[in-house]
Parts: sequence; C-alpha cells; structure tokens
Amino acid sequence: MSIIGKSEASLPRARFLGTAATTIAAAQLAMMDSTNAQSTPSVSPGTSTSFASLRQIDAGVLNVGYAEAGPVDGPAVILLHGWPYDIHSYIDVAPILASAGYRVIVPFVRGYGTTRFLSNETFRNGQEAAVAVDVIALMDSLKIQKATIGGFDWGARTACAVAALWPERCKAIVSVSGYLITDLKLWGPDGQSLPPAVEWGWWYQYYFSTERGVLGYSQNRNAFNKLIWKNVSPKWDFDDATFDRTAASFDNPDHVSIVIHDYRWRMSLAKGESRYDDLARKLSTAPIITAPTITIASDFDGPAADGTSYAKKFSGAYSHRIFKGIGHNVPQEAPQAFAKAIVDVDAYS
Repeated sequence: MSIIGKSEASLPRARFLGTAATTIAAAQLAMMDSTNAQSTPSVSPGTSTSFASLRQIDAGVLNVGYAEAGPVDGPAVILLHGWPYDIHSYIDVAPILASAGYRVIVPFVRGYGTTRFLSNETFRNGQEAAVAVDVIALMDSLKIQKATIGGFDWGARTACAVAALWPERCKAIVSVSGYLITDLKLWGPDGQSLPPAVEWGWWYQYYFSTERGVLGYSQNRNAFNKLIWKNVSPKWDFDDATFDRTAASFDNPDHVSIVIHDYRWRMSLAKGESRYDDLARKLSTAPIITAPTITIASDFDGPAADGTSYAKKFSGAYSHRIFKGIGHNVPQEAPQAFAKAIVDVDAYS
C-alpha cells in the first residue's frame, strides 16, 4: 500500500460507489425490517473493491490515514476497525451510510495502514485509553464536535471507552460484542481463570506474551491473521483478494509493536503511559455508558450472545441485536445490517 503524503490532504472527498450503486444501497437499507433484527441479516456479496482515495491529517501524536464519504455537513459517523482487520471492514457499510446523508469517517487505527506516529520518540502504546484519545484527537482535527461511533473488536472497545470518558462528544454508539472496556482485574496475573474452552479461544494472547510470539507474529503476520479470520468467522467465505487488500495495512512499521503491547497490557504484562493514568483509572471502574447504544452479537459470541451479561452497563436508550450465521467481522460479513444499526441508533438520540 502506498503512503499518501501530507501534501495530498486536499484530495477531493472519497466517493466509494457510483451514483447508481449508492442508490441501490440506500434502497436496500430502506427495505430492511427492524423487526427482523434477531434473525440472520442480509449479507452483501460486496459491491466495492477499494476506497477511491485516502486522506491524511495530523491528530494528536499521529498522522492519521482515513477514508471519508458523504456530505461534509452531514451528521458524523466514525467507524473503527479491530485486529486483525482494517478500514476495509467498512468498505460496503460506508457507501450505504453516505447515501443516507451521513459524513462517514473510517480511520486506520495506530499501527495500521497509512497512520503514522509524528515522532520516533513516542512510545508505541496499544492500551485502550491511548486509542480512545486518538479518536478524540481526530475529531478535533476534523472539527467534529459530536459523532455516532461504531466498532467491532478493538473498535468496539474504543467506542465504549470514548462514550464513557467523553459522553459530550458521543452522540450514540454501535458496539459489536457489547461492553468491551478492559477489566484488568480479570485479565491480570491475579485474575480468575476462565473455563478451558474459553481460555483456548484466547490462545494468541498468551502466545503474544512470549518472545517466541513476537518473533512468530513478526515473521508470519499475514498467515497468522488469515488463520484468525478463519477461526472467528468460519462461515465467511472470503477470497484471497479480500484478505490481501486488508493485509497490506499490516505492513505498517509500528503494527507488531502496537499489537503486542495491546495484548500484553491487557494481561498486565506491560505498562501503559503515565499520561493516560487518569483516563485508565476511570475506565478501570467499568463506568456506565449513557449514550444511546445498540449492541450486536454474532455466532462468535457464543453463550454471551444474548447480551444479558452487559445490558446493565448502558443506561441510555438501548437495544440488543443477534445476527445469526456470521462471525466476528460483523460490518464486512453483514454490511447492510450493520449500517441499519447505525441509522437506528442515531434515531435514538
């Protein structure tokens, strides 16, 4: 993937699909019945192969690479990807929302794609507070006062953290797998062990805690990440081209450092930065989220799919949806249903 320099920040706003395609996308969204939220969602075969262009902007400690769609004066939606994914998880969601009038921002998380640290001296930190601050810094740079935030995996965790720490900046959220703010007491060395079948599912986190894991991920990140895709979305029949499009973002020079630090920090094997201590303390209390919220579960969530374990963590307007027949990468496996959740939660606020 080529790196787009700061001089190209004035590129025209991205348009991901042609007029006819966006009209069709809008019609598909309008036809989706909200009463069918618990059933298997309509799954798009994928209508777009790439983002038309990327933009770059300095935000906080980063120069952030992001895609943008929709009218600049539309209500803002920020879509956050997780590991091991990138902005292409939203390749089919973005045009649906753009055609519905939203200004859609899809950034590369630190350590992915064209996002770069402004200084070589900045610690390569993957803790949740740091990534949440990145979102606020991006909003400030783009002069977005308030946004609806959607995410899955790391993106859902970040959406929850932003909503908890800066409720005045968060209009609403869509969070796949529910309330994902990290409980360090659970994951730390004194944490309670989980059933073996659950522990087995987190094998990669234990692998990353070893130097062998760092070396293995550094040398085999594409094969490693393709294995994760298959394991967490066993019914998703993605092709090599779809994976390779995202895999280009793993070539970021900070990717391995950010991934390893994130998972080691979660297990209390690596420290965060003191600059984030106040925010980290607030998140450690598992704060209630007051923003309107829709949580989504899929087959990946197993027994937790009913959402009862975290429903009380959301005190505002709230609903929970279960998408059967898909795995963890909900926006890419079911883009129409994910887009509808964004539109619906926006209506709550």
